[in-house]
Amino acid sequence: MMKSADLSKSEKEFKRMEGMICAMTPLERRNPQILNARRRQRIAKGSGVSVAELNTLLNRFGQMQQMMKKMGRFQKLMAKMGGPKPGMFRG
Repeated sequence: MMKSADLSKSEKEFKRMEGMICAMTPLERRNPQILNARRRQRIAKGSGVSVAELNTLLNRFGQMQQMMKKMGRFQKLMAKMGGPKPGMFRG
């Protein structure tokens, strides 16, 4: 069970992430690889965070993307072997 202090910390962190994402253009959201140093500075300034915090968010997003791709490949492999079908692990 989460404590209220943990919850408020998580909520604050989520709001910061939301602010960073909202400071991006739709093109930048779809394709974060185009973010050069100037764009990162603009986004950080617009969302009230440091460039380092923005870089951390982008790195975590990249790691999640890679993990999701691996999960997709694993599900396809399992389906070929007669295991669970792709999408079966979704809630």
